[in-house]
Amino acid sequence: MKLFDIAHSRAGDKGNTLMLSLIPYNEADYEILCSSVTAEKVRMHLKEVVRGEIIRYELPNISSLLFVCHNALSGGVTTSLAMDTHGKSLSYALLEMDI
Repeated sequence: MKLFDIAHSRAGDKGNTLMLSLIPYNEADYEILCSSVTAEKVRMHLKEVVRGEIIRYELPNISSLLFVCHNALSGGVTTSLAMDTHGKSLSYALLEMDI
């Protein structure tokens, strides 16, 4: 099963730090996300892009996870020569992860 089967994602970026949220379509799937989507699994899934630490925050009041990914945007929007230096496309990459 892919993450996109049970969740969607929003993204934000600031400098070279990326924030990825993971939000289940059904609140009952929040526990599946907590047990299946660890910071280590996200680090392995995005290892070609995220060079720094990934910290996972659990947000049970809104049934969501937040991943803060450091050193993830090739230096940041204003310094990178990459075609897409924003985090939005990486939220779609996260949803491609098998769980």
